[in-house]
Amino acid sequence: MRTLRAILSTDHRTARAGKGAQCLRCGLVWLALVISVAVTEPARAQTAGTPPTIPVVKPKVTSETEYVELTGNAASVRSVKLIARVGGYLEEQHFHDGAFVKKGDLLFKVQQDQYKAQLQQAQSQVLAAKAALVYARTEVVRYRELVKKEAAAQVEVDHWVYERESAEAKLLDAEAQVTLAKLNLGYTEVRAPFDGQMGKALIDPGSVVGSSGQQTALAEIMQLDPIYVVANLNQQDILKIRANLNQERLNLAQLVKVPVEVALQDESNFSHRGTLEYVSPGIDPATGTMLVRGVLANPHRDLLPGFFVRIRLPMERGARNALLIPDRALQTDQGGRYLLVVNTDNVVEKRYVQIGEIFDGLRAITSGLTADDRVIVGELWRTSPGGKVVPQLTAITAPGTSP
Repeated sequence: MRTLRAILSTDHRTARAGKGAQCLRCGLVWLALVISVAVTEPARAQTAGTPPTIPVVKPKVTSETEYVELTGNAASVRSVKLIARVGGYLEEQHFHDGAFVKKGDLLFKVQQDQYKAQLQQAQSQVLAAKAALVYARTEVVRYRELVKKEAAAQVEVDHWVYERESAEAKLLDAEAQVTLAKLNLGYTEVRAPFDGQMGKALIDPGSVVGSSGQQTALAEIMQLDPIYVVANLNQQDILKIRANLNQERLNLAQLVKVPVEVALQDESNFSHRGTLEYVSPGIDPATGTMLVRGVLANPHRDLLPGFFVRIRLPMERGARNALLIPDRALQTDQGGRYLLVVNTDNVVEKRYVQIGEIFDGLRAITSGLTADDRVIVGELWRTSPGGKVVPQLTAITAPGTSP
């Protein structure tokens, strides 16, 4: 206080002497600095002695499977072009373009008159052949009796044996012609070979189809349920899958049990599920990849042939325990990816880790972390390795959710 009065008194006298304005301002600034230092120094001392409170989480332990994700496309299980197998006048179309049809549904009809007539002709040849056979058999029996009575020569018996066998052959030929005529008559009706969706009709009723021995495509039908998804697996992933399987080769019975998960381009979750159906026996030398194909149910036609899809395949036979943490806790330096972990003495440690896939918004840690570690997930700027902190255990949450 004495110093303050002296300063003010000096400033006052100086002002009266005509030099005081500038000195008074300097004195007030100096006074403000003295007061500020006096107030803040105790606060700094108090803050430096209190470790900061830092939010930490324990890794979430869950059973997860490591996957390989591929980009592929959907493909129909069966796609067939319907062909006119007989020639003639196309009389009727029994479906609307794009309609869904059942196996056996009538789709097209070719004029049948000539094929019905051909069937009747073949059936008449069968009747004639049967009559000739009956007559020949009767004559064989008659002439054998006459030979026994020495009323006829053996050559007559031989002749009718020949006629009998010839009639049997003609009967077989006539019956085959009936079968062919029935087939041709049946081909005049084009029916759906399986449940599917029709494409656009390629030929309109009133046209002549199958003329000059040429086959005419009438329409195309696709089976959409179930549906294929196909993709190419690179050699690096193939070798990793084999390593996870201890170099074991899957047989067909095991192969069809491997799950396949599919997501459309605008979907974040792999909600469409099926099984692996085919794996190419070798690697394509042109691309260095192996074709894999899955099959899945598609009752609501969510997948259409040609759709680009994301396909997820497991890289190991069974699930394993995984440690999951929020991705925001990871940091990077020249040594790689690391986490800040609070040890048992509440001292921060720097822990380098190996990372895996993201599951439900949380990052899998494959090595460098244990289930009991406390990982710093917030206010990373307030601490550094070697510093002491007060850990505040919080619930682990995925991005976009609140604890």
